Amino acid sequence: MNSKDNQGPLWEVFIQSKPGLPYKHAGSLHAYDKAMAIDNARDVYTRRKEGVGLWVVPSDQIVSVQPKDAEAFFDPADDKVYRHPTFYTMPEGAQHI
Repeated sequence: MNSKDNQGPLWEVFIQSKPGLPYKHAGSLHAYDKAMAIDNARDVYTRRKEGVGLWVVPSDQIVSVQPKDAEAFFDPADDKVYRHPTFYTMPEGAQHI
């Protein structure tokens, strides 16, 4: 953290809009600890009852694949053609497949 920065670490906020639905990224905020992050996230992102669930995660704890690495990282999926149903015949009467 920059010595001139007095806002606290950056946290990412995820909200679940209804029970059973996935959490979605809502935005970011600064807070000094997890209790403050939860309180700030509630106040900023759910003022109008937009959610039923709330996650806050320190931004520096999120691990991701960078776009420049995506081709090499996801390349192994190309050799698993059996994972795609293009080689199978659908039986007559089959629904919701």
